[in-house]
Amino acid sequence: MTTSNICILITIIAYLLLVIWIGVVFSKKNKTTDDFYLGGRKLGPFVTAMSAEASDMSSWLLMGLPGVAYLTGVADAFWTAAGLAIGTYINWLIVAKRLRKYTVACSNSTTLPVFFSNRYRDDKRILSVIAAVVIIIFFVPYTASGFAACGKLFASLFGIDYLAAMIISAVVIVGYTALGGFLAASTSDFLQSIIMTIAIFVVLGYGVVTAGGVDQVLANANSLAGYFSLTSIHDAVSGAAGDYGIMNIFSMLAWGLGYFGMPHVLLRFMAIEDPQKLKMSRRIASVWVVISLGVAIAIGIVGNAMSKGGVIPVLDDSETIIIAIATVISKHGVLAALVAGLILAGILAATMSTADSQLLAASSSVSQNIIKEVFFKDLSEKAAMFIARISVVIISVIAVFIASDPNSSVFDIVSFAWAGFGAAFGPVVLLALFWKRSNKWGALAGMFTGGVMVFVWKFLVKPVGGIWGIYELLPAFVVAIVVNVAVSLATRAPGQDVLDEFEAVKAECKAK
Repeated sequence: MTTSNICILITIIAYLLLVIWIGVVFSKKNKTTDDFYLGGRKLGPFVTAMSAEASDMSSWLLMGLPGVAYLTGVADAFWTAAGLAIGTYINWLIVAKRLRKYTVACSNSTTLPVFFSNRYRDDKRILSVIAAVVIIIFFVPYTASGFAACGKLFASLFGIDYLAAMIISAVVIVGYTALGGFLAASTSDFLQSIIMTIAIFVVLGYGVVTAGGVDQVLANANSLAGYFSLTSIHDAVSGAAGDYGIMNIFSMLAWGLGYFGMPHVLLRFMAIEDPQKLKMSRRIASVWVVISLGVAIAIGIVGNAMSKGGVIPVLDDSETIIIAIATVISKHGVLAALVAGLILAGILAATMSTADSQLLAASSSVSQNIIKEVFFKDLSEKAAMFIARISVVIISVIAVFIASDPNSSVFDIVSFAWAGFGAAFGPVVLLALFWKRSNKWGALAGMFTGGVMVFVWKFLVKPVGGIWGIYELLPAFVVAIVVNVAVSLATRAPGQDVLDEFEAVKAECKAK
């Protein structure tokens, strides 16, 4: 192993030990399952904002988005980023405060499935169980994709066995999550967002300098047909420009709809200590998202110029652009190798910040929404805490098994799971918060339709191509919200207590 690899390894190990220490510290603060899964609603505005966005972006920010820009140019990356930025802002603006207050009003609901059942007075807990099943279906493989990304990173850097690298990564993530729960995950996510930010700015600065400056980067981009356009896309194989039509734009903008149904993001809204500080959190989150997405796209454009200039090789896998740049940086001495280690820790951080939140959401579905609510309603807090931690471990074992194939896709799973949550939960969340006539049967029908429609569109309709080739989230979301409204209007209206609670929360949100 070279000196640079040793320095990189030292940096990454130091980072992993730090997040485990965070888990140990916060393990002492988890007295109840409410603490474990929602941190006792004690998050500050900065941690709320940055942990929400770090858990959202995952390794896609440091691998997927720069990779798309590197290979095909600005259009695809820009419109996807625009959809995410708009979705982030609107979610914080209209959902965050009302969800925080409504979940407290609804018997202090600590998970999204519990909120659904409490909101609609679903005494049989049908909604929470179905929602829990949806979370498990989409989050277990989503978590597996995170484990796989970590394994591939270590395997490619150090030449170690993929399976061993993936399992070690999973053990670290499971360790601090099972020990410290939501507070550990949120605090480590806050730390991880800082590391991610440092990583992308260092990579961008180094890349611009070594590529020959801004003018050279722009000259390279303009020399490639369709590369620097919002309505064309560059074909790296033929070198020609392809049309990027209005349907492609709407399809990419539709990514923003997913935010309304993301359990791991919505939990941060529910966990803030002071709802009045959500405005500050919104500003912090929105600014960070816009800057980080913009820098990630710029890295892809700069990376292409670096390849053309011979600074880095032409990449077979465009998603390894930051790894390639970090490898070049590491060859400039010990200090540079440590900086490269920090950059690669940023990729690891991005992956871990999503995986820990997914683990908590999936385990809460098993332990709280199925085991405790359906089978053992009188479970003691001590037993509930034990089941909560065991659920994290069991789900992780299943995710490790799924991720054991080194050829498993990472980003296809992320895209599909994002669509699944957005379509299944997004319409239910919006109508539960803003339409008092919505009822249990509408929510149930909408949730089921949205989840099924994602599969139908992805595997049956989308392959037809043409206008049908749009991202499955958009049609599934529209169909789900129409079904929710139609079924709610066709069935019995909610009881007066539900309507009074809705109006009380609405008035409270307006008053403060």
